[in-house]
This record gives sequence, C-alpha cells and structure tokens, in this order.
Amino acid sequence: MILLKDILYRVGLEQVIGSTGVDVRGIEFDSRHVALNDVFVAIKGSVVDGHKFIKQACDQGAVAIVCEELPELIINGITYVKVSDANMALAYMADNFYQQPSKELVLVGVTGTNGKTTVATLLHQLFTKMGYGVGLLSTVENKIGNTVLPATHTTPDSVTINRLLRAMVDAGLTHCFMEVSSHGIDQNRTLALDFDGGVFTNLTHDHLDYHKDFKTYRNVKKQFFDGLKKEAFALTNQDDKNGAYMLQNTQARVQTYAQKSLADYKVQVLEQQISGQLLKINGQELWVKLIGGFNAYNLLAIYASAELLGADPMNVLQQISTLESVSGRFQYYVAPNGVTAIVDYAHTPDALENVLGTIADLRTGNETLITVIGCGGDRDTTKRPKMAAVATHWSNKVIFTSDNPRSESPEAIIAQMEAGVPAHEYKKFISITDRRQAIKTAVQLANSGDLILIAGKGHETYQEIAGVRLDFDDYKIAMDFLNDQTT
Repeated sequence: MILLKDILYRVGLEQVIGSTGVDVRGIEFDSRHVALNDVFVAIKGSVVDGHKFIKQACDQGAVAIVCEELPELIINGITYVKVSDANMALAYMADNFYQQPSKELVLVGVTGTNGKTTVATLLHQLFTKMGYGVGLLSTVENKIGNTVLPATHTTPDSVTINRLLRAMVDAGLTHCFMEVSSHGIDQNRTLALDFDGGVFTNLTHDHLDYHKDFKTYRNVKKQFFDGLKKEAFALTNQDDKNGAYMLQNTQARVQTYAQKSLADYKVQVLEQQISGQLLKINGQELWVKLIGGFNAYNLLAIYASAELLGADPMNVLQQISTLESVSGRFQYYVAPNGVTAIVDYAHTPDALENVLGTIADLRTGNETLITVIGCGGDRDTTKRPKMAAVATHWSNKVIFTSDNPRSESPEAIIAQMEAGVPAHEYKKFISITDRRQAIKTAVQLANSGDLILIAGKGHETYQEIAGVRLDFDDYKIAMDFLNDQTT
C-alpha cells in the first residue's frame, strides 16, 4: 500500500475533494478491473470515456477517483482529484507507484515508422550476448531477461510499462530497450520515463487514420526527442529527410548515422545474398545474417547505440555478426523443391518497397517473384492503393488478399487496393479474399528458383475477422503448403 499523496507527485492538481492521505492498493484505468482500495483514473479514450464508469469504480471499492471532469454525485469517503489531462496524470502516478523504476535502468527508446521492432529486439539480443541483464518492450513480445511475456501493444499503457520496468529492476536487470510508438507518445504513456537514449529510424506514411496528417504524425514523434534529458543521447538517421528535424529542440547529445550522408556512424553494403550480407561499419568489415539496405541501417543504429552506451566497439561488431533475424522480419524458408518463401511484416508503402527492392537486388532475373499482400481494416485507408502500386511495380505476379480486415469488408479493402494499380499492370494481379487460399495459390504458381513474398502480418499468429481472432501464421502456412508440394 502507498499513500495517494505520494503517487500524485508531479501531477498537476486542479481540485481535490477529500483526503490524499488514504492508502492505495493499485492504479486502474479500466473500471472492470477496479478492486478494494484502488484509485481509478478516468481516461477519455477515442472510443470509450472512462468518466461514464466512475460510479461503477466506486461501487467496486475504489478509494479515489482521478478525472478531468468531476461527477455530479460526490460520494462521502472517496477522494476526487480533478486534473487537466488524465493520461499525463496516469503516467506520473504509475511512475511514482512503482517507485520510478526507469531511473534504476539504462533505458533506450526506439521510434520511427519502420525498424523499431528490429532495432529494439536486436539490441536486446546484443546486450544479452555481451553479458548484461536486459529487458525488452516491443510489438512482438516483452522480455524480462529471457522470460517472455505476451505483447498487446507496441507501447503498453503507463501502468503496464512501469510494472514491467519494476519487475526488471527486481530481477537484477540493468538495461531495457523499448519501442516507442506515436500512439504511446501522443497518449503520454512514456511521459514520466527517464530515458538514457533515443533512436530515430525513419518516417514514412503510416497511422494517418489516427494522426490525420503527416505533419501531426511527424511532430508527435519529435516530442519524444524534445523530452530527452541532456545526459541522454539522441541518435538519428541522417539519410531520412526528417532525421535532422527530429532533433531540432532536443537537449540530448546529438549523434547521426547514415549510408549516404556524412555522419558520426557510417555503413556500406559490400555484398549480399539470401543468407546474409557483407557490411563495412565505420571502416570495419563484418558478415551479418540479416540482409537488405534497411537492415544495414538497423544494424548501424544498433552498433552506434551500443557504443554510445559504453560497449567496446570491436566486441559489438563481433556479436552483431552472430545476431539472428527477428521473427516475421525477412524470415525466409527454402523449400525442397527450390522455391523460396519470405515472410515480412511490411505494412507501409515504404517498408514494402524496401523489402521488394532488397529481393530485386538478390534476383538473377530468371526467377518469378510472386507477392501476396493485403491491408488491415479499421486503419489508414490512404495507403491501400499505394501498397498495391508498389507490389505490382516490383513483382511479376501479385495476389491481393485479406490482412486483418477487423470490422471492415475484406472485399471493400481489396477493391481500394486494386484502384491503385496502373492500367498497364492490370494483368499482373489477381484477388483472393481468403488469405490461406491466396498463399496456397502462390505456392501452386511457383516453380523451382521462384520467390514468394508474403507481406503485411509478419510475426502475427492470428487473423482478426469481424472481431474474432483466428489462428493464422503466414510462415507456418507457407511452409506447410511448400512441403506438401514436394511429397
């Protein structure tokens, strides 16, 4: 138990009714989870307004309510705290409740459109290999050392973040690497955290369903770097046109990395094949298992971050050469019949072009490239025709299919994709709504030496249709169909 007044430190209080000297067992922002002696924080979400559930929270035993609007019914014995921004209040309260765990860790945040998962996950791999106790907060999974916990959001809510960070501290860990999403920044989930470093990967078209326009999306990302302390490092991709903008107002120590520009950290791609590539990082050559120019950027960001955190550069290079690809990120399987299937999470036009461009660099020109691609429902609709145009431009054959249609009609999503295909490339594509059937068809169309790219879902092991999550793993399904072809 902790006193309410102790977890209100740094929270901007507009009005308090009742005592802040009451004991608090926990913090909840979902009224369904409120129990005796909890404090309930009423959040105005995009779909649900927590203020509607204040009475329910009180009935379930809440000892205090934090809200932006005081309810008409004030119940004796319950403390009400009015704040201007409940998300900000929740961030500070969670940080205080768990005794500011981020201050006891070396915490590095990774943000950008593409590459966040790969950079954060490989940093976890790298520092683990170098003997550190390391935590991870990512889209794919959360880790406390080697203990894996499921991830539901790229950036969890403030309470979950701080609970996990406290568990990391209690487990004796020293470092944590986390993805920082634009949603997480905008909703102040990371507001109270004490970051020792920030990494910017790139910025391309994504999440405009939430942010409405690219400028807003970009400025939200920038807020993360604006908030870094002067003792931290701020590492940016100098080749990205938004890289310098991100760090305009940061107090942190600015560092840059690039393939094409002058920068503090440089990488060259010397050679690549399906099994890996030869890189030169700051003058040192090394062979790595991850391929593609986009992964050259990711690995350079990892090298730079490790050096900025005090690791020995030669040891870092040695360990980077052993790093394994992240699940669902250019994950490939060569079937006995000579067909290669590649599964990748690419779900933005830029990410898809990066992957297809990498495949183009690996091709001899004699093989056929078949791409299976869909777009998610209830998300940014403006990228759908762009994704289709990219796919048909780079591929010999394309199958448009479902991704996670969620509450939308899969056929309507595919129709929006089809609208982006130039007239001269109409003959390249077919549309198959059922994703399993689409993958099966791609396998049936492929001959020895051909390549199949299955894009959009990557590591996900489910497909969400009409509110129901069904088991679905692109990689496993592709392997099964490919192996069936050879039996």
